Amino acid sequence: MSKDKQVRDKQAMNAEPETANAEDIPDASTDSEASGIEESAESERGNQVELTPEELLETRIAELEAASAELTDSLLRKTADFENYRKRMLREKEEFAAYANRELLLDIVTIVDDFERAIRSADESHDFTTFHDGIVMIEKQFTSMLERKWKLARFDSVGEEFDPRRHEAMMTEERSDHEQSMVLEDFQKGYMLHERVLRPAKVKVSMPADTGGSPQE
Repeated sequence: MSKDKQVRDKQAMNAEPETANAEDIPDASTDSEASGIEESAESERGNQVELTPEELLETRIAELEAASAELTDSLLRKTADFENYRKRMLREKEEFAAYANRELLLDIVTIVDDFERAIRSADESHDFTTFHDGIVMIEKQFTSMLERKWKLARFDSVGEEFDPRRHEAMMTEERSDHEQSMVLEDFQKGYMLHERVLRPAKVKVSMPADTGGSPQE
């Protein structure tokens, strides 16, 4: 054997074995996980029970009945809430109507107090002139308060042209000097509330001599 061959054999024997590449070695954990997933899927498919059409229909009916019951319960609650709201609004409306004139009535009872004081003073003094002047003063205060605070104004009609919206003719008098019906006398004053006639005045009306009929409207 030649010397060179002996050297090569010796080197081959002393050389370390090459390590395998990590990429070339199969991953045992990955294979195990994949196997577990497949087994789990197989188990789930085995546990699933295929429902018959009748069973599917019954399941669907049960779902619809549950939904219907929930909607019915919601509707009943909303109906009850609305009924309670309606009753509350009715009570508030009745209370408002009962006390809507509270401020006006307070003003009126103040005037009543003035009348009582005037009467008591007249009983003590027996002075008719003083009593009369007191009543006149109270009447002016009363009408002024109604017009200022409540927009209730009394109007005069004498000398105005007859207006059926403002006047109610109680008597007529033929007048040759009038070409149209005029108010001659005010039997009862009329009142305006804001811009509307609250109560028409009761009046005596002139009739032009050539008409011979009822007051012109």
